[in-house]
Amino acid sequence: MIIEEFKKRFGIIGKTKEIRDLIDIAIQVAASDISVLIYGESGTGKEIFANAIHAYSKRANKQFLSINCGAIPEGILESELFGHKKGSFTGAVESRKGYFEIADGGTLFLDEIAEMPLTTQVKLLRAIETNEFIKIGAETVTKVDVRIIAATNKDLQKEVEMNRFREDLYFRLKAVTLSIPPLRKRKADIEELAHYFISNFTTENKIEAPVLSMDALEYLMNYDWPGNVRELKNTIESAVALNKSGVLDVQSFSSLLKSSNHLDSTPRNLPIYLNKSPEELDRELLYRALFEIKKDIMELKDLVYNQQVNVDDNANDDKKEDFMSLQQIEKEAIQKALKQANGNKRNASKLLKISERTLYRKIKEYDL
Repeated sequence: MIIEEFKKRFGIIGKTKEIRDLIDIAIQVAASDISVLIYGESGTGKEIFANAIHAYSKRANKQFLSINCGAIPEGILESELFGHKKGSFTGAVESRKGYFEIADGGTLFLDEIAEMPLTTQVKLLRAIETNEFIKIGAETVTKVDVRIIAATNKDLQKEVEMNRFREDLYFRLKAVTLSIPPLRKRKADIEELAHYFISNFTTENKIEAPVLSMDALEYLMNYDWPGNVRELKNTIESAVALNKSGVLDVQSFSSLLKSSNHLDSTPRNLPIYLNKSPEELDRELLYRALFEIKKDIMELKDLVYNQQVNVDDNANDDKKEDFMSLQQIEKEAIQKALKQANGNKRNASKLLKISERTLYRKIKEYDL
C-alpha cells in the first residue's frame, strides 16, 4: 500500500521488481539523514527518487535544492556551493549565500557528482563531515544542517581508480546506493508508462486522448531508449501533439525516433532555486555558455585519452620511436572517422563521440 502511494505521489510508473525494490529502499532510508548515492543513466529518474526521499523525510517542510555539478564552471563552483563575502574576488559586488546555506535544514541534491573538480571535492567532504564551511573571503565558520543526496551516471569506483574522484568522498557518499535500471532493462514497464504519459498530456492540454495501437506499442517495446524515461515521455507527447487521426501507429513514432538519433540528449540541468533575480538569471546564461565550452574540452580529452590507451596497448616498450604525439593521434582519428563516414561530418562526429561543432573546429585546425 505504501509503495503504491509512493508511486502515485511522485509519478513513478512501473511494475517490475527492480522498481518496487528501489521504492522500498527509498522509503526506508528517507527516515534517517544517511547519505544516498543514486546511479543511473540520463533520463532514468534520479532526481525524482532524490526528491521523493526528501519528501518522505523529516526535512520535507524544508528546502530541496537540486544542483548539477557538471553545469557550473570549476572556477565558480566553490562560491556557488559555499557562498562569498563582498569584495572577496573580482566581481563579488555583494555578499551571497551558497547552496549549502540556502538548503540549511533541508536536502541538497548534487547531480552529476563525478564532474566535480578534485579541489572542490576536498572542501565538499569537509562540509559533509563537519556540517560547517567558510565562505570565500570570510573569517568565520558557517554551520549548517544539510542532508546530501548525490547522483551520477558514471562508475565512481572506476573514477576513483583513475584518480578522478576522491576515494574518501566516494565512501562517504555511498552509505546507501540506489541503482536505477535503464528503460531497455525494464521494457515490461513501457506500456504502463506510455499510457500514463498519454493520459497526463491530454488531460493537461484538454484534448482527446488518441488510441495507442498494438503495432505502435510493439515498436516502442523494441526501441532501445538511449534517453530512457525522459526520451519516452518527450516522444509520446510529441506524437500526441502531432496526431490528427486519433490513433497512434508506428508512423507516429518512427519519424520522431529517427530524428532524435541526431539530437544531443545530454541534460542541461542548471542550479535551480525559486524566485531568481535578474542577476541570477544572467549568471545562469553565462553558465550555459561556459558549460558548452567545457563540454567540448572534455570530449576532446576523452578522445585523446582513448586513442592513447590503444597506442599504449599496442606499442612495444623497447621501441619508443613508435609513439605518436597527442596531436598526431587526434588528427589520425579524425581522418579515419571521416573516411569511414564517407566524408559525412555528422556521422564522423558520432564515431568520434564528439559534437559536430568540435569536429568542424578540429578539421579547420588540422587543415583536413
